[in-house]
Amino acid sequence: MRRGIVDFKKSTPKILSPLVDKYSCGYGDDRVIIFKNSQNVPVEAIETLTDDTVYLVKVSSRLETNMAIFEEEDYNDSHSQEFIEDLKNKLDKEG
Repeated sequence: MRRGIVDFKKSTPKILSPLVDKYSCGYGDDRVIIFKNSQNVPVEAIETLTDDTVYLVKVSSRLETNMAIFEEEDYNDSHSQEFIEDLKNKLDKEG
């Protein structure tokens, strides 16, 4: 299996769908993985799995909002980029 680290802003519906399924009621501190990046800055992330990859999705104050407004039926693969742009616009307006 491949491994990857992704910021929620760059996450795709392929990553968000299992993330929302796994943490549908939210996530606790016991689910947060803390590591240091190449600049030796602590990073917090939560794990999600796709068919071929284990992802660490960086946690931020907007991640929960992102998960809350994500609904799998709102996209299909041909519209993934449009979905991501719409999601970013919604988050920018909130924040």
